[in-house]
Amino acid sequence: MRASLIFLCLLMAAKTSASADWSSIRIGTEGLFPPWNATADDGGLEGFEIDLAKDLCRRMNATCEIVQQRWDGMLPALTTGKFDLVMAGMKITKEREKLIDFSTCYAADVATFAVKVDGALAATVSPHRRANLTAFSSEDRTSINALRQALAGTVVGVQVATVHADFVVRYLQDLVDVRYYDTLENLTRDLDAGRIDAALSSRSYWNRVREGENGVELALIGPDMIGDVFGRGIGVGLRKDDSELRLQLNDAIEEALADGSVAKLAEQWFGYDLSC
Repeated sequence: MRASLIFLCLLMAAKTSASADWSSIRIGTEGLFPPWNATADDGGLEGFEIDLAKDLCRRMNATCEIVQQRWDGMLPALTTGKFDLVMAGMKITKEREKLIDFSTCYAADVATFAVKVDGALAATVSPHRRANLTAFSSEDRTSINALRQALAGTVVGVQVATVHADFVVRYLQDLVDVRYYDTLENLTRDLDAGRIDAALSSRSYWNRVREGENGVELALIGPDMIGDVFGRGIGVGLRKDDSELRLQLNDAIEEALADGSVAKLAEQWFGYDLSC
């Protein structure tokens, strides 16, 4: 009996040791969210998070494979083991933390609305103020109310299963006609074509759209928004059981933040530092 118990303990220890072997890691990303992650002309993946993933893997002494996954299937693919980590501009939110864990924050960005530069909404709301929806001061409340009034009766587009969609549902659904899109590319195409009046995404994405080769003429309206549904910055998503991987990952991220590597990559891909 005792021998059987010892054997069982050894077997469990072996399983724990095996499960903690993170020398090989698979990372899921969308590849459709430039400059965070994008598909290059040659079909490969490129962007801020692609370069950062390689840097973090080097620090963790891990061999990493980055795989492409549609955004709307990202969390199911992670939880069912298709890959081990998600690096896809994913904001850390309470809703997502019910399903998965996150690393420490490696980057932070603001959300803002884009409209056609020659449209009626372009001069409606000042884009220069930041609103923290967690603190929600009287000035923040005034900014959001002004945004609600400006967008009342319009058609607003968002990518499905994003924090931007969560914002529209919570703050605007009673006032606007909401259109959901599978990709930001399709969202932007409809905004440019005038099929929707406004669209919500990250400022970094809109900057890339406006500055690209075939730049779309857009104006950014309303406050730059953080907090509440927009979460606590952007982190690496991972399964709740993979606590040892989370510790290794946090060490690597904190090291990359401390030595300026994240800031350097952000400057390269965004033109400004958005490291945490």
